[in-house]
Amino acid sequence: MHRNSPGTSVIEAQPYPWPHDSSFNPQTSALIIIDMQKDFCCHGGYLDSQGISLEPTQSVIAPIRTLLHTFRKASFPVYHTREGHRADLSTLSSRELLRSRNNPSGRGIGDEGLLGRHLVRGEPGHDIIPELTPLSSEPVIDKPGRSAFLHTDLKLLLDNRGIRNLVICGVTTDVCVTSTMRDGNDMGLDCLLVSDATAAGEASLHKAAVETVCGEGGIFGAVSNVQTIITALESWIGRQE
Repeated sequence: MHRNSPGTSVIEAQPYPWPHDSSFNPQTSALIIIDMQKDFCCHGGYLDSQGISLEPTQSVIAPIRTLLHTFRKASFPVYHTREGHRADLSTLSSRELLRSRNNPSGRGIGDEGLLGRHLVRGEPGHDIIPELTPLSSEPVIDKPGRSAFLHTDLKLLLDNRGIRNLVICGVTTDVCVTSTMRDGNDMGLDCLLVSDATAAGEASLHKAAVETVCGEGGIFGAVSNVQTIITALESWIGRQE
């Protein structure tokens, strides 16, 4: 991390130091944790019912917990998201219902599982995992689809607080994480993907998603890793003491 001024800083990232204007501070920057729910991280949840390995999503729990702890310690804003639908599935399109059941088990969104109905708000599987439980001061964005900006008030919350830089982690890299990143980029936000605090159901999909972000000089933002970000945050904390 390079010090720019007492009130701003920049994080080493690829393909450019992030944020582009060296404005990393609690007034402009926030952590957003995407969909770290039981349905995506626990046995008996939605992802497990699809026959997809939970090892990748579970592997990022500890790194995200470390990020979360340090962002809180540095007094940066934190936002959480959850994917899920109304109990009557009125927020679910017929195509998405068919798609979700297009797997060997034939089970999908709204079907009963060990953690209740898959991806339905209010069911046990919809909850964020206990290791990453939000504080009462940390907004939780309930979204009916992939992007955290679509059909939610996330942009309003960010605008009201003056946030223009997002550090993004969570699951899954190739779906909800980069969908949120792409939309944020189109809205003028400078987004940083944490490559070792995000995961996809398949390693090849994670790798491709990360590479796409870095293409064309950083078409959707920049990419860094947990340790580099922690170093920047600890340096920030040290300058405030």
